[in-house]
Amino acid sequence: MISPNQYIKRLGNRVKEQRGVFILYSILRLFVVLIGIRSVILHNYDVTVTCLLVLALFFIPSLLEETLKIRIPALFEGIIYCFIFAAEVLGELGHFYTQFPLWDTMLHTLNGFLFAAVGFSTVELLNRTSKNISLSPLYLTMVAFCFSMTIGVLWEFFECGADLFLGQDMQKDFIVDHFQSVSLDPSHSQQVIHVEDITGTIINTASGEDFVIGGGYLDIGILDTMKDLLVNFIGAVVFCSFGFAFLKYGENKKVANKVVQGLTLKAETAEDTVEETEANASQ
Repeated sequence: MISPNQYIKRLGNRVKEQRGVFILYSILRLFVVLIGIRSVILHNYDVTVTCLLVLALFFIPSLLEETLKIRIPALFEGIIYCFIFAAEVLGELGHFYTQFPLWDTMLHTLNGFLFAAVGFSTVELLNRTSKNISLSPLYLTMVAFCFSMTIGVLWEFFECGADLFLGQDMQKDFIVDHFQSVSLDPSHSQQVIHVEDITGTIINTASGEDFVIGGGYLDIGILDTMKDLLVNFIGAVVFCSFGFAFLKYGENKKVANKVVQGLTLKAETAEDTVEETEANASQ
């Protein structure tokens, strides 16, 4: 078990090694703290809770490193911090999801890319360190791809649950001007009825409140979910292509080599282990 002094010492060494990441982390953390303080002053406690969540999420990389005895590359760690800030602070608090329609699409694409890197790292590390396992490049990248898509599906389950049970709108709506359905078939013979060129719809509620939707009808989340899974698929395929080229051709593919080396997790080095052992012996 690592002591607080050892943890501080190792943290100091990481700061020296990854000064750029530490500066980025400090700036983003400062922004979140300032937003949190302002929200408390304005009694906007929903924002305060979000800020506390973001600060907690910022600890995840270092927590994973210490718990799993791995090392997260500086590039990957920096992207994680930016992703959290972009999703929670800019997306939720800054309303980027509604102001910039492609913001959610960009983050879901990056999500697919990053989790493919995590899946690739996990299996590749096992493949490299085990004497009894030798996976082919194609099999390894397929596992990474499936891992990324599974995370994407689980996230869509979370969004759907939040919408159904918590009254949220995480699965954003689309206005569409046509659809086809067997539900409109009066003969109930599953004949597909095509409804085209919808110019508007009116929603009547039991309370007497009416909502007018111009330009079509409101698709509540189905198209958004499929769009999110599609871009997650694209992100996963892109990283897996780099991963396959890295495993198959190695240093001959310089771009793939740089991408994979910069985004894959690594086992704790022997030097780190020796340093911790010496620190324990000195106590």
